[in-house]
Amino acid sequence: MPKIVDHEARRAELAEAMWRVVYRDGAAAATVRSIATEAGWSPGALRHYFTTQTELLAFAMEHVIAKATRRFQAKDWTGPVREVVQRMLEEFLPLDRQRVREMEVWLLLAARSPADPVARARIAEADDGVRRATELAVVTLADAGLVAADRDVPSETARLHALVDGLALHALLHPDVMPPDRVRATLVHHLDDLVRPAA
Repeated sequence: MPKIVDHEARRAELAEAMWRVVYRDGAAAATVRSIATEAGWSPGALRHYFTTQTELLAFAMEHVIAKATRRFQAKDWTGPVREVVQRMLEEFLPLDRQRVREMEVWLLLAARSPADPVARARIAEADDGVRRATELAVVTLADAGLVAADRDVPSETARLHALVDGLALHALLHPDVMPPDRVRATLVHHLDDLVRPAA
């Protein structure tokens, strides 16, 4: 009788092996060979699941999104609205090793997205999550009466989304210039501006 393979369990096993490699050595080290070694598989067996490096990175991004979603849902979002919004937005910034590694996966996959529909679809999913979070942040502040009446919510959402993306990229690529304290201070400054009437 042929052996029954639980493909979902095997993918979960690969996800854990992949994340151990990413967390320990960085996203660039997540190759078919390194993950196969970590999982105790042969590279040929791994290629049964991922035929290209882009497919492997897309799988890594899927794992990142799932981990970030679980982390987000497990947080305590009670407290003063302004403070909660700050903490919520910080979840999308590489302020610790876990989030730095997640951002590295995003960057490697994003570099492939112009020419690869698989990469493009996964990046679009990740970016949509950030867009929805920034929209929630602005709407939450507005509903609490904290956004000045002369502010346009859609425009402020787009501006905040661009800021979060930019801060994340700068923090990842230039951590000496944009360390976590400066990232947080920049976000605070932007939120201060958002709740202040426009000049």
